[in-house]
Amino acid sequence: MINPLYAASGGRYDAGMVYERCGRSGIRLPRISLGMWHNFGDVDSLANSRDMLHYAFDHGITCFDLANNYGPSYGSAEETFGLIMESSFRPYRDEMIITSKAGHDMWPGPYGEWGSRKYLFASLHQSLKRMKLDYVDIFYSHRYDPETPLEETLQALVDIVRQGKALYVGISKWPVEAAKVAYVYLAARDVPCLIYQGRYNMLDRDVETSGILRQAAEAGVGFTAFSPLAQGILTGRYLNGIPADSRAAKHRFLTPGNITPAVVEGIKALNVIAERRGQTLAQMSLAWLLKDSHVTSVIIGSSSVAQLADSIRCVDNTGFSPEELAEIDSITARML
Repeated sequence: MINPLYAASGGRYDAGMVYERCGRSGIRLPRISLGMWHNFGDVDSLANSRDMLHYAFDHGITCFDLANNYGPSYGSAEETFGLIMESSFRPYRDEMIITSKAGHDMWPGPYGEWGSRKYLFASLHQSLKRMKLDYVDIFYSHRYDPETPLEETLQALVDIVRQGKALYVGISKWPVEAAKVAYVYLAARDVPCLIYQGRYNMLDRDVETSGILRQAAEAGVGFTAFSPLAQGILTGRYLNGIPADSRAAKHRFLTPGNITPAVVEGIKALNVIAERRGQTLAQMSLAWLLKDSHVTSVIIGSSSVAQLADSIRCVDNTGFSPEELAEIDSITARML
C-alpha cells in the first residue's frame, strides 16, 4: 500500500501547545520538544518514526532535537529525519526549529569528536547532508572540550552562523565557568548564545545547584532540559517492579541496581501526588520542569505515538502549590 501524502493538521497551533520566549531572542520554542536520541535510528521502524514525527507536528511541537551521533547507528536519526523531510515536512520547513549538535564521538581518529574547528565544521556538513537541509536553526557544541582552546570552539560557532549554516548556536553540558566565557565571547561578536541544554529532572538538579539555570537566565539565554524522566524512572514503568522489556532489564542506560527499594517507594509516593493532580507520573514530572519560565522547553523521547500523546498533555497543568512542591522535594530527597 502506498502511504498517502502528508498534510499537516490545520489545528496544529490550536492543539494546546504553549510557546515560551527563548531568552532575549525573537524565538519562541514549544514547551515540549521532540528528541531523537533513540527510537529514530536505522534499527527502528521508519513507519513508527514517521508517525511520531507527524503526530508531534500536528500537535504543535515545532522543535526537533537531533545530534550527529543519534540513532543508533550513528547518524541514522538524522538520516531518518532527512527521509521524512523529503517525503512529508518540506512544505513546513519554515515552521520548524531543527537542531543538531557535535561534540561526542562520531568517527574514528583524532578529528572525530570534541570541539575543534575541523570537527565542528565537518560534522555539521555531514548532518546537513543527512537531513537534506541547507541550514539548521540551532547548532550546539554538545559538550565542553577541556583541551581545545575555548576561543577556537566559540569562533567556529560564530563562523558557522556567519556562513549561514546555522541561524543560532547553543551549548550543552558546559560547566558554569566555561559557559560564562561562552556567553561573553559570543555576544561580543553579535552571535549571542541562544540556549543552554542540560540534564534536569526531579532527581538530578545539578543545573540548579551549580548555578547554570540562574546564569543562563541572567545572560538572556534560554534553557532546554533533556532526560526529564530520568531514563524512565519518573514514569509509571517501575511502579510494580522491573518489566522484562524495560531499559533497566536490558541494561540500556539503567540497570536493575538503579531501581532500588527506595526508588520504587519514591515513585509510588510521587504517583499518588500525580493522581491527585489528574496526571500520570510522567506528565507531572514534565510539568514540574515547566513550572519555571526559566525552562524554555523540555526535550522528550518517545517510542510510540501513545507515549508521545501522554507526554504532550503535561502542558495542560504546570502549576504546583507550595505544599505539592514541598512534598515532592521530601520524596525525591529520600530516593537519592
